[in-house]
Amino acid sequence: MTPLPAARRAAAALALALAAGCASTSSPAKPASHGFPATPLSLASAVTGPGATWAAVPMGAASGANQFWQLFLLPAGTSQWSLQTPPDIATNGALLLAGQPGQGVIVGERPSLSLTFSAITTTRDGGQTWATLPPAAGLAGVPDALAAAPDGRLLALSGSQQVTTTGPAGNWATLTTGRALAATPAGRNCALTGLTAAAYTPAGSALLAGACSRPGVTGIFASAGGTWQLAGPALPASLAGQQIRVLRLSRVGGQDVALLQAGTGTAASLLAAWTSDGGQHWQLSAPLGLDGTDPVSVSFGAGGAAAVVLSANRGETLAGPGASWHALPRLPAGHAITLAMPAAGITEVLTATGTQLTVWRLTSGPAAWARTQAITVPIQYGSSS
Repeated sequence: MTPLPAARRAAAALALALAAGCASTSSPAKPASHGFPATPLSLASAVTGPGATWAAVPMGAASGANQFWQLFLLPAGTSQWSLQTPPDIATNGALLLAGQPGQGVIVGERPSLSLTFSAITTTRDGGQTWATLPPAAGLAGVPDALAAAPDGRLLALSGSQQVTTTGPAGNWATLTTGRALAATPAGRNCALTGLTAAAYTPAGSALLAGACSRPGVTGIFASAGGTWQLAGPALPASLAGQQIRVLRLSRVGGQDVALLQAGTGTAASLLAAWTSDGGQHWQLSAPLGLDGTDPVSVSFGAGGAAAVVLSANRGETLAGPGASWHALPRLPAGHAITLAMPAAGITEVLTATGTQLTVWRLTSGPAAWARTQAITVPIQYGSSS
C-alpha cells in the first residue's frame, strides 16, 4: 500500500504526460437508462494467466479515504499468495488488471480523492520490478476498463465513455466514444445505452461491449476496416425478449470470455460466452437463473473458467466451454470477497476485513471451504488525508 502523499508528489509529472498522450478530447456520453440496477459490478477480481494468478482486493476501511486496494500474486503451481501491490501509486480508487504472459500484469489505478487521471504500471517478473507507463484519462468504474493486446498495445475506457488506445510510441489517442459508437449502424441496431468493457481479440483487434436497450441483442462490437460491427453471440429464443448487458469481456489466453446478464429482477439470468476468432463464432453456456440475487463480482480463470460472487454470500463457477454452472458452498464472510480459479479443478476465495486477508480453498467430499493462508497487510490509516 502506498499513501496518497507519494502520489501527489508524482502528480505534476503524470499530468504532463497525460496531456501529451491524450491530446484529443470528446464530449461525455449522455447517461441513459437501460433498466438494469444502478449498483455496478465490484472491481474486486482475479485474472489467471499462463504463469500466475493476480487478485485485486480492497482492504482497510470498508469505504472512504482509508480504503486501500491491494494486489496479490499466486505463481502457477504454488499454493501461497504474496502481497505485490505496486509502489508509488495511490490505491484508494481501485486497481484494474490486464493479464500478461508469464508472471506479468498491467495495473491501472482508478481516479480517487484529488487525482483525476489513472496511473498505469506494469511488471513482467511477478512484482520484483515495476515500470511506469503513460497515464490514461480516468478509467471507468468497470472491471474491464483496461485491456492489453498480444503486442503490448493498451485499450482504455474512461469514465466519460471515451475509448483510447496506445500507439507505437506508447501515447494515448482517441479510438471512439460511447456516443459515437451508439450513432453507428451497429450501435443503433442494439440501441446502445453505454459501454461496460474494452478488450482485444487474440489477433489484436479491439472489442467493445455495453448494454443494449433493444431486447435480444448482445452489445459486443468489433473494429473491422475502420468501422464497428456487432459481433456478439446470438442468444436462445427464450431470451429474445430480454435486454442484455455485458457485465465483463476479457481476453483470457487464446480466447475472449464474456459474461452476460439477461433481464432484471427475478427473471434475470447469467450466461458465459467464449470466442477465439473475434466474435465470428461463439460458444454459449446454459443460462443461470439468479433467483433474485445480484452479481457482485466476476473473475476469470485458466481455460476460460468463470467465477461469480452473488449477493447473499452465494457463488457459482463454470469450468469453461461446455461445462455446467456449479453452485459453491456458502462463501466465507468478509467486507470484500474475491473468487479465483488458478488452475483446473481449483477454486479459492479471498476474503478481506480490515488489514487481514484470508485465503480459503474448496475441498471435495463434501464440498467445503478450508482455510489455507492468512496475510496481514500494513495499512497506514490516515495517510490519504
